[in-house]
Amino acid sequence: MVATATERIVLQATPKEKQAISAKAKRFGISTGELLRRAAAAYTSPNEDAELGVLADAALAAANRMSASIDEVDAFIEVSNKRIAAMEATAAKQRTGG
Repeated sequence: MVATATERIVLQATPKEKQAISAKAKRFGISTGELLRRAAAAYTSPNEDAELGVLADAALAAANRMSASIDEVDAFIEVSNKRIAAMEATAAKQRTGG
């Protein structure tokens, strides 16, 4: 089910712009409002690719930082596990009198 348009947007246009918009809507067999809604939905910023590139670069940098942090944590855990194993071996020798 299609939602009913209930909100109003006031748009300022020159008489020539209004005539061109109305004529285009009539040619397509749709209302002026429908034409403008479709045009707004289809619009993309001319800078969209550049903006997406900046976001992609930021995401890649964040992923690289995260990966480096995970590597650091893994190394810390490995050292910690070795230290714990050595302590456990020492404790086991002391329990057995060795």
